[in-house]
Amino acid sequence: MQSPNTLQEPVPRPLAELPCDPPVQGVFFDIDDTFTTDGLLLPEALEALAAWHASGRLSVAVTGRPAGWCDHIARMWPVDAVVGENGAFWFRYDRQQHRMRRRFVQDEATLAGHRARFAALGEEVLEQVPGVAISADQPYRACDLAIDFAEDVRTDGLPTADRVAQLLRNAGMRVKISSIHVNAWFGDHDKLSTTLQMAAEEFGMDADALSRNHLYLGDSPNDAPMFGFFDRSVGVANVLEYGGRVDPMPAYVCDRRSGAGFAQALSHVIGYATS
Repeated sequence: MQSPNTLQEPVPRPLAELPCDPPVQGVFFDIDDTFTTDGLLLPEALEALAAWHASGRLSVAVTGRPAGWCDHIARMWPVDAVVGENGAFWFRYDRQQHRMRRRFVQDEATLAGHRARFAALGEEVLEQVPGVAISADQPYRACDLAIDFAEDVRTDGLPTADRVAQLLRNAGMRVKISSIHVNAWFGDHDKLSTTLQMAAEEFGMDADALSRNHLYLGDSPNDAPMFGFFDRSVGVANVLEYGGRVDPMPAYVCDRRSGAGFAQALSHVIGYATS
């Protein structure tokens, strides 16, 4: 298997050059600033996802958002599954049996021990990095600590995120920076490792089939492992704002931002399939 990223160019190639052969069987996608736009879920993106799902193709959200949100997403969005908290778990709702499957990477005793440390770690960050906040969605999280630097607060952006990230790494945590939060956890999992596990357990899909036959859409540094894995990785236009912070970059890039770029990418694939 040779990924386009193997011979990556300095700037991703335009979406128009994205090959649709072999046929794209599914899309895996980030949520914040990939599917949403400035914190809003706009009709253009939701309609594109609904049309994609109705066509019989796989759709899986892969997000840093919390377990409480992911339960809602798995139940009520046109998706087949959701990987949440940067790979801490996945949820899949069986609409025939009316049953939610929740699969956590770590056991509850381990997670409880980790959660017991989050309050003190969060307080340390707030003391040392002015302007940030514990994320408003922290009460709905099961596995990680989220520090807000760009959702409900205004800071200088990525320089502040870097300071937060270093503090949490010094505490022995794994850290990823999204477009709005610094997410930190104890453990070796990430978006990619859990997506691979979920694809195998839920859909009987090996790594080669996942990479070769599916699309990944993202926008920020925490999507880099996914960009590096998927043969057809796509960034919405705002991914270019991060420069060298996204390594590797996606193989292809939309010319529209956020949800509009998401819709553009799915339209490109569906348009090819129906032409």
